[in-house]
Amino acid sequence: MASRANHKVLLGCAALCTAALALLGASPTPAQTQQPDQHPAAAYPIASEARLAGDAKQTRFVLDLDRTIQFRAFTLADPYRVVVDMPQVSFRLPAGSGTAGRGLVKAFRYGLVMPGGSRIVIDLSGPAKIANSYVLDSANGQPPRLVLELEEVDRAVFVQTQQAAPQQDTPQATAPQAVAPQAADVARPETKSAMADQRMAEGAPQTGPVPPTQPAVPPDPRPVVVIDPGHGGVDNGTQSGSEFEKNVVLAFGLALRERLEKSGKYRVVMTRIDDTFIPLGDRVKVARNQSAALFVSIHADALPKTEGDAQGATIYTLSDKASDAEAQRLADAENRADAIGGVNLTEEPTDVADILIDLVQRETRTFSNRFARVLMGEMKTCARMHKHPLKSAGFKVLKAPDVPSVLVELGYVSNKSDMENLVSDGWRSRIVGSMAKAIDIFLAKRLVTAGSAN
Repeated sequence: MASRANHKVLLGCAALCTAALALLGASPTPAQTQQPDQHPAAAYPIASEARLAGDAKQTRFVLDLDRTIQFRAFTLADPYRVVVDMPQVSFRLPAGSGTAGRGLVKAFRYGLVMPGGSRIVIDLSGPAKIANSYVLDSANGQPPRLVLELEEVDRAVFVQTQQAAPQQDTPQATAPQAVAPQAADVARPETKSAMADQRMAEGAPQTGPVPPTQPAVPPDPRPVVVIDPGHGGVDNGTQSGSEFEKNVVLAFGLALRERLEKSGKYRVVMTRIDDTFIPLGDRVKVARNQSAALFVSIHADALPKTEGDAQGATIYTLSDKASDAEAQRLADAENRADAIGGVNLTEEPTDVADILIDLVQRETRTFSNRFARVLMGEMKTCARMHKHPLKSAGFKVLKAPDVPSVLVELGYVSNKSDMENLVSDGWRSRIVGSMAKAIDIFLAKRLVTAGSAN
């Protein structure tokens, strides 16, 4: 663990970087904490069918709804796509919707992108503009419909129109804004209550009767472990039959959190606790904002049929150069998650990592590699491991310069045996136990080292 001197230097550099990024406009404005929406699914608008019409010059996208909604539609490049943001919608589309394209549209995805907000991402075959977008009221026995009319354009025209895509003509149309998960966003409800009590005790302005003064809540000295279930929302990850990677790894992450919390040794933070899309950069921010002692990203790989079969768990650490071609393939696939979610890939916190890397990242990578070896030693006692279980590549989600981080591929959904394990409660419990033990071993050694250094 970095010494006190290094820690002070790091904080100073981080403050400098934050100020620099603010001047550059790369740092998003902090958003207020958002509470998960507790309304029943029936309270949300229902999308019942989506279809495409037209050709390679003009294509229309139509979404049938049970009520009118407000939305925001815009285009993004590299890859070309249209993003439609709207209030939370209950998608009840027929199976297979979005997998087949037509005209300018190759395919489309849909899902929850954050509590209270849904998103549709339409993959385009080339540059196109939104010629018109609107919501039709119910009429003549037909349901309300959201309509996007797309027209083929060349690259130059696309760039000119990208920032000025037409919006729907409903007055005061608003769209959900992407929120970077902060500490309070992922805190448990009781933790949020304690934080509110602490703000009262520290003299925050109050309205109404002044409550009795509460004693300040001392900081929690326990190390923070961040668990990052991959994918979510519009990003399904890999798929086997009806099983999506995003659901498998979320179930595993929640089970690991429960096991760690029962020990009472750690404060556990999840990057997501439901089917929500979280950009890769924001997952890294969660770990850095929490001053995490460890970041564990959970995934499940899939090998294309043309590349044969593979099975077993693999543990990845960050490296500028991939350890092999398969590691590079996986890193490339995982790093496309932001594109899948419609995120502007130019707004990433990599500048911070670049500035601080000379100070702490070498040490951080050493600790990451050490944890990877400990984790492999524990997992191999109860799980089948890949023939090359330790690998490295340039995963964006592992780029926190001051947080030891690993990405664990639990197995291959493309392998029948692995897939059976991934959905097995018994298998999950055993692997969760081995991971918890590895975290105990690793953090116990780090805490002892930190204590002696101080």
